[in-house]
Amino acid sequence: MSSESLQLAGRVAVITGASRGIGRAVAERLAQLGAHVVINYVRDEVAANEVVSLARGMGVEAISVKADVSTLGGAHDLVAQTLARFKRLDLLICNAGIWEGGAVENISEEMWDRTMAINLKGTWTVCREAIPQMKEQRFGRIVVVSSTAGQRGEAHYSNYAASKGGQISFTKALSTELGPYGITVNAVAPGWVDTELSGDALANAASRRSIESAIPIGRVASADDIAWPIIFLCSEWARHITGEVLNVNGGSVLCG
Repeated sequence: MSSESLQLAGRVAVITGASRGIGRAVAERLAQLGAHVVINYVRDEVAANEVVSLARGMGVEAISVKADVSTLGGAHDLVAQTLARFKRLDLLICNAGIWEGGAVENISEEMWDRTMAINLKGTWTVCREAIPQMKEQRFGRIVVVSSTAGQRGEAHYSNYAASKGGQISFTKALSTELGPYGITVNAVAPGWVDTELSGDALANAASRRSIESAIPIGRVASADDIAWPIIFLCSEWARHITGEVLNVNGGSVLCG
């Protein structure tokens, strides 16, 4: 099949947390396939604008939008600026997230609330703001970047696991709610990925070897390893898939 059969050319995509890591890889691959991209970021304007330049160099339109999606106002601004520029919104990749934790008795209320606000509430806010436009279009693709932690839990990261499990339940609920409007909602569940988010854990050689030994494929995923499955779920190839969690973890967690 040719790339044209993906039917991504001319689509408008919003990617939260797109200045680095998985979000950046998704933005670059979508632009490569002809989609216009909105690069959401909170702090690193330079990195966000680098992604914009790369996308424009591939012949598509691209903008960066500074917006904190952990607040409803931030999500509203992100979607409003997208619609002001492009007049539509076809693809939404809910990628913004943080990974921090500790023993459950050491997790502060502040850390718990911050994790939920960015990972879980931040998924709800952008969906809430984007969905009315998708309903009007009678078309939309939403992909939520969850985690294996949301499927099996993760010791010393109970806050993170709870937020990611919430994303999975939210995905399933939205898929049944939005299917009649031509909108699909799916999640990907990465395992270990070599990005800035997990950089400290992977920096130690012994720790990395231990992590890789638990992955049947024998290596930690790259950002592109996660981006391409996300692209698939955005494409026409996945038009009859909704409410699913696509496991992208090298075989380290096997969920039916």
